[in-house]
Order: sequence, then C-alpha cells, then structure tokens
Amino acid sequence: MQLKIYNSLTGEKEIFKPILEGNVGMYVCGPTVYSNVHLGNVRTFLSFDFIYRSLMHLGYKVRYVRNITDAGHLTDDGDVNNDRFVKQTRLEKLEPMEIVQKYTVDFHKVLDLFNLLPPNIEPTATGHIVEQIELTQKLIERGFAYESNGSVYFDVLEYNRRGLNYGELSKRNIEELFANTRDLDGQGEKKNPQDFALWKKASPAHIMRWNSPWGEGFPGWHLECTAMSTKYLGETFDIHGGGMDLKFPHHECEIAQGKACNDAAPVNYWMHANMLTMNSQRMSKSTGNYILPMQLVTGENDFFEKPFHPSIVRFCFLQAHYRSVLDISNDAMLASEKGFIRLMEALKLLPSIKKRYKSEDDVDFLNELSPNAQFFDVELWVNKCYEALNDDFNSPILISHIFEAVNNIYKLNTVKSEVKITSIEHLELLEKTLNAFVFDVLGLQNIEENNNEKLDQTLKVLIELRNQARKSKNFELSDQIRDKLLAEGIELKDGRDGTSYVLN
Repeated sequence: MQLKIYNSLTGEKEIFKPILEGNVGMYVCGPTVYSNVHLGNVRTFLSFDFIYRSLMHLGYKVRYVRNITDAGHLTDDGDVNNDRFVKQTRLEKLEPMEIVQKYTVDFHKVLDLFNLLPPNIEPTATGHIVEQIELTQKLIERGFAYESNGSVYFDVLEYNRRGLNYGELSKRNIEELFANTRDLDGQGEKKNPQDFALWKKASPAHIMRWNSPWGEGFPGWHLECTAMSTKYLGETFDIHGGGMDLKFPHHECEIAQGKACNDAAPVNYWMHANMLTMNSQRMSKSTGNYILPMQLVTGENDFFEKPFHPSIVRFCFLQAHYRSVLDISNDAMLASEKGFIRLMEALKLLPSIKKRYKSEDDVDFLNELSPNAQFFDVELWVNKCYEALNDDFNSPILISHIFEAVNNIYKLNTVKSEVKITSIEHLELLEKTLNAFVFDVLGLQNIEENNNEKLDQTLKVLIELRNQARKSKNFELSDQIRDKLLAEGIELKDGRDGTSYVLN
C-alpha cells in the first residue's frame, strides 16, 4: 500500500515520497509558552502525535522536531507592546523566563497526561538567536529584507517581483492583501503594508533583548521556525505541520523565508489540523465557551457532568479526522467513554478465546457454531485497517474497522457463536494487530491497568476486614461491607480461591 497525504499547498492527496527513502523529517509548530496550553492546542498536538506514531508503525524512521516559542511572538509587527510575553510578565509580575518556565512545564505535563510521545528534538527560539540573526543577514544580502530604524523587515513586494508567490499556501492574492491592509502604529518603518518583521528594535522597557548588527532587539515570530527546521531537518524537508490558524501569516512567511534564503521550497508536504469547537461553538475565553484540559479531566467545569479520563478524551479526539472540525460536548464524551470501555473489554476477552481454541481438553467449538455462522476474514480486516491508515491517516475509519473486530470478538465469546475464524494463527494475528493499532498507533491506555492500583489495594484491605468479620461471626459487618461496595458498583465474589471483585 502507498501512503497518501493531503498536501495543504496543492489542495490534493498525494503519494508520499520522502526525500530519503525510509526516513521522514517532520517539523510541527509548538506552543507559545506565555499561558496554559488550551484544549484546542492539545487537539493539534495529539493529531500530529497520531501521525508520528502512524509513520513509525508503517516502518519509517522519523526525526520529529517541535519547537518552543519562548520569545518574539508579536500579535502584529507595528507595536512591540503587543509581544505576548511582555503582556504576561506585566500581568503576573514575573520575569519573562519565569513565565516561559512555568508554562513550558505546564505544556509538558498536559501532553504527558494525554500520552503524547515527546519529539526527537524540542528546540527553543531563545536558544537559536544566532541562527536567526544569520538568516536575517542572508536575506538582507540577497535583497529580500531591509533595515529600518533598528528593525529588519522582509520585503514581500520584492519577493513577488522576482517571480515568487507570497500567498501560495493560503491562496491569497498579493494585490488584495495590499488593498485590505489596515494602517498600524509604526507602519511607517515598512516599505509595504504586508512586509513582516524578521528582527524588531527593543524599546527601553522591553526586557527580552539581544545584541545584533542592527542594535539591541529581539526576533520576529516567523523566522524562528525557518531557523530551527532547516538546522535540524535541512533546507528542504518532508513534512511541516501545525494548526489551521497558522497557514497565514506564519506558514506563508516560512515558505517565503525558505525560498528567499535557499532558492528551494522548504517543505514538500504541508499538513494542517483543524479547529476544536465545544457545544457547536468556537472555543473562546471572551464568550465563556472555554475549558482547559485539566478541567475536563478533573470535572471542575460547568460544561460536563463528570470528569473524563485523558485516554477517553484522546479516543474522542481521534474519532474525527485531523482535517475535520471536531466538536466536543457532554453527549459526545459519554458516547466516547462507552465505546472506549467496550473496546478495552473486548481486548480482555481475546486471551480466553485463544485458550478455547488451543485447549486439548475442550471440544473444538468450531463444530458448535450457530448454523448461520459467518467467517470473519482477519487478513481482509487487517488490510482495511492499513488502507485507512495510509489514506491520509484516517483515524475515524480506522476506529470503525477496529469496532468491526470488537463486535466479532463479542460474538466469538458466545457459546453458539455466529462468527468463526479459520485458525488459531488468524486469532493471534487479530490480537497482535488490534493491540498495535489501539496502544501503539492510537496511543490509548488501558485505564484499569494504569489507574486501578490504589483501588485494588484498597479493596484488598476491605476484603480482608470482611473476612475477619466473618471469622468472628460478625455477619452484620460482613454484609454491610459487601452491600456498600455493591451500591458503589463493586461486586464481591466468594470462591474456592478466596474473594475477588468485579466492577459493574
């Protein structure tokens, strides 16, 4: 099968041909660490975590680079006071690097919570000031940038005069861009309204500042990604990813910088994850339709009736294709929880089903099937799963195929099964493939295995107390422990080997 990727640059699915066979260089725009990572960010990074996992599962050796923006993020080029780090330092009365450290730690904690794999390289903007200054000098030397009052700007009009196309990714017309640009404070420094900052002169009050050939200042937002991606992946690399909101101007500027510096397109496949909505509305702090990842996990919010485990949130997110808008709601989360539990329970059934196939003491239950039993073709099912994965990482179709297998597992577990599998080898193939897709590719975690250790220890103590009560003929206390646990959905079962429990 050939992997196809939707390329935002061409607007088409294309057969993936890496620059170096068997290897993938992938760069994803990381967070600007001036505040807590929000749920929409998690959706974007989770999408590319799934893509990263999928590429590795398909046999590629991947170098995954995801940056940390810890300086120079201007909301526009005209006013240095719009630097997000400057605003947050004033708000929280902290040093800029305290802000950076605080929210970088938060970012990593949240992503660990949702079981995202770390990138191979996680460079920072402040760690690559030298490279950004060198790129700026190169752009000036090549006539694509100019210095103005201690700041340096990329000359968009000059870029287009040379037959290049600023606007090719976002499909914007350069003339329309110029016509629709509003006046900004400080606009007089620029030759053209659409020119963007490569380096900004620091005002006396600006704390984050570095020496440069043009005086003290700080880097513009767009240049850092060009500096870091080319340093670690080369002047042209395979995949560049990010949120849909970064197409313009950020990724558009990256393309322009790359072509102007190196006379080559910096990226072969541009990939963009779509936005997250909640209750069919855009998530926004200003409207109050907003929730942080931890609030969804802890249940400390006004939108959801209960807390949801991170793995269930992850499962919910992957039920939408990364290029589709994903809407979360209380009903959607409850449905995801139900589906997740059904999936995990099916995986638990497979060992006992395999045991029945292997057991010499048991009658071959292939002969005890329902007269209408149908074969579940495992090899065909495996191929369908890989077709979904190779079709632009289609997670919802992959999950639908996984649940086809889940439904057949439940049928296989019945006495008069309506499903039959040709051999134990096919059953083992089913188990191996399911585990690979569920845990390695989708990145789900078995909640019980990871989070019930304390519950298990607590119940062992209660069971021991109940056993002591029974030995002392204190049946009232014994029954009270049993009944109260049952009321909480925990059923105690007494057997030859002692007392066990089942979660209902």
